[in-house]
Amino acid sequence: MRGQKNVAVAVRRPDGGISMATEPLAPIYTGRLRNIPMVRGLIVLAETLVLGIRALLYSANVAVGGEDGEDKLPAGVAWGAIILGLGLGVALFFVVPLFITRSLDTHIKSAVVSNLVEGGFRIAIFLAYLWAVNLIPDVRRVFAYHGAEHKVINAYEAGVPLETETVQNYSTAHARCGTAFLLVVMVLAILVFAFLGRPVLWLRVVSRVALIPVIAGLSYELIRLQARHVHNKLVRLVLVPSLALQRLTTRQPQKEQIEVALSALKQVLEADKPAQELAAEVPISSENTSAVGSPDKLTDFHD
Repeated sequence: MRGQKNVAVAVRRPDGGISMATEPLAPIYTGRLRNIPMVRGLIVLAETLVLGIRALLYSANVAVGGEDGEDKLPAGVAWGAIILGLGLGVALFFVVPLFITRSLDTHIKSAVVSNLVEGGFRIAIFLAYLWAVNLIPDVRRVFAYHGAEHKVINAYEAGVPLETETVQNYSTAHARCGTAFLLVVMVLAILVFAFLGRPVLWLRVVSRVALIPVIAGLSYELIRLQARHVHNKLVRLVLVPSLALQRLTTRQPQKEQIEVALSALKQVLEADKPAQELAAEVPISSENTSAVGSPDKLTDFHD
């Protein structure tokens, strides 16, 4: 769970207990750059990758019996797996669709249509991937924790008591989910690439990878706008595909999984208390709404 000034991780240990770790966010994640449109999207992307990877390493060490997440996995093995995973992700969702479309380009006269076809393949591969990983029992368990995270965030934002029984009544879908972010990235990529024409293959490959930060920045701004107007009927209509997609990345959690999500939330709220008390003393204005009561007060973007 990422708070205003801190991040907390809670992990179920093999013995049934819960290990937790809390640490302050680096200044780059909370400073002035976080308020600059487009730039803040890149910062959030970097933050998501860094904090997400660190949380995965912590949980992996707890899973293999590390006391409170102490390192028991060889660093080279852990980071090698992460780098390989990131590389495969970029290749699968951005490069493979391009090569599939390239094989059909002789039958497609329009560059715009070619880029639209490529985008269609990208979304199809993304959906097929999510469906396929749902067949893996361990992944389904991870998705149940994802559902627990969303239930806890929804309960917190509704202002209800943070108890397991109360939280269970809330939805596993959330407008600021990382799955929604990925879907927006896929759709915006279609629009952005449609304007690039059909240059030589190597340039098309480079453009797909190089423009990921730009597309991510635009996607973050759109997600942020949607979150601020989530009760608007038009916005809720736009959110329907994203919320529907979360049915593939979340599952109904068990009581024990909600307990872990609640532990992380309560831990980060406790760590953030000084920042919240300071924010409460500052009048709400257009300059400081990100610190008080905005969609940024607690971000579950690290799915």
